Amino acid sequence: MIAKSPVEKPLREALGAIVEGRIVKRVKHELIHGGKDLTEVFVEELARRGYRPTTVGEVNVEPGERVPAFLVESGVAYFGWVFWEQFTSWKIRKLWGSVIKNSRGDWEIQIPATRKTTIYANESQKIEMDIDHPPEF
Repeated sequence: MIAKSPVEKPLREALGAIVEGRIVKRVKHELIHGGKDLTEVFVEELARRGYRPTTVGEVNVEPGERVPAFLVESGVAYFGWVFWEQFTSWKIRKLWGSVIKNSRGDWEIQIPATRKTTIYANESQKIEMDIDHPPEF
C-alpha cells in the first residue's frame, strides 16, 4: 500500500486528473501549490494509477506502439510518450518525447533510450501508433 502524504482529498483528485488526462489535458503541470512542492504526492498518484519509475530503455514498447509516461523534475510534471521514431526504413530510435513541441514542431524535451533519466511509465496503457507520423499523436 502506498503511504499518503497529508494532503487534502480535492488536491489529490486534481493531481489524479492530471495523471489520467480525462478532465485535464496532460501537458506541463507545475507541482507547486500554495508554496508547497507536491512532487511526492504526484508520484504517489502516478503509482496509484499504474505508473512505475523506469527509464526509456527499460520500457517495453515495440515500433508502432507508444506508452504514456511522465518526466517529473524540479517541481514540474511533463507528459509525453515512449515510442520508436523512424527516420528511414532501417534507421529508428527509441525515445520519450514530450507532447510540448518546439518552434520546429519537434518534441521540446527528448530523452533517448541511452539516458538513465527516471520517467514514470504505464505499460498497461500501451497503444498503437503510426510509426511514420509520430508527431501526430
